[in-house]
Amino acid sequence: MQHYRSLEEVTLQNSWLTVGVFDGVHRGHREIIKRLTEGARANGAPSVVLTFDPHPAAALGRGEIKLLTLPDERAGLLGQMGVDVAVTERFTRELSTLSAFDYMSRLARRLGLKHLLIGYDFALGRGREGNAPRLTEIGLELGYTVEAVPALGDESGAISSTEIRKLIAVGKVAEAARLLGHPYSLQGAVMRGDQRGRKIGYPTANLETAPDKLIPAGGIYACWAVVNDEKHRAAVNIGTNPTFTPDKQTLSVEAYLLDFDRDIYDEVARLDFVERLRDELKFDSVEALVEQIGRDVEQTRQIMT
Repeated sequence: MQHYRSLEEVTLQNSWLTVGVFDGVHRGHREIIKRLTEGARANGAPSVVLTFDPHPAAALGRGEIKLLTLPDERAGLLGQMGVDVAVTERFTRELSTLSAFDYMSRLARRLGLKHLLIGYDFALGRGREGNAPRLTEIGLELGYTVEAVPALGDESGAISSTEIRKLIAVGKVAEAARLLGHPYSLQGAVMRGDQRGRKIGYPTANLETAPDKLIPAGGIYACWAVVNDEKHRAAVNIGTNPTFTPDKQTLSVEAYLLDFDRDIYDEVARLDFVERLRDELKFDSVEALVEQIGRDVEQTRQIMT
């Protein structure tokens, strides 16, 4: 798959396209993308997903949005689904002022657009004027067809990135994974910490995280840690280490990899969250902390059989 950071870098013919933020690439998104890739393949056409960075709501000053997937993560998930081309377009206020016709004309010119798939509530262009009827009308003039895909839902309603963010923000990573269709992940370089874990017999990999990435609620989690394409069970602490640093405010992400003994400083690791075990606690002694870590590790081992 090819990943472009600007629409101006792309020149295609007869493409099948879907447009949206697709944050998380959740099960609802996957329904659209599956139709896109299957239809494009059947018609000998390139499948294209155009997404945005930063999140439009954040770019327009409607509040901070912590992302489920950073642009490269999103592109990677799209590639796994068989998408041929991902385009991450920079979202700006100027872009938001374009009319639906002007924006679709730009897409038609760069992509040779033939077929557009959209979600049930999709709209683009100034004032969100480009809904399904308007895009269909524009398509008659520009030479593309439009297909609207119904929402995919469950007993709680339509699956949305907003609802998944709420689950992760309170630590419900197993529920979030069910809606995503894949585990929620954090990825980053392994940094050198204060070596405190090594001193108490549980050396941890301290993960550097991007500032706009959503971090699950503080607590202890059972995860898969992926390093150099190898998967390892991991007990992960997200928190401030109150037993040692009670005044610390910023969260750290520390992973103890089970049955693992290798220096991975500066290497990139990914944590796939499986289940939340408990809250982070302040202990009266280091001995009590070590005993609890031992129980967390055993619980992780049992969950990740």
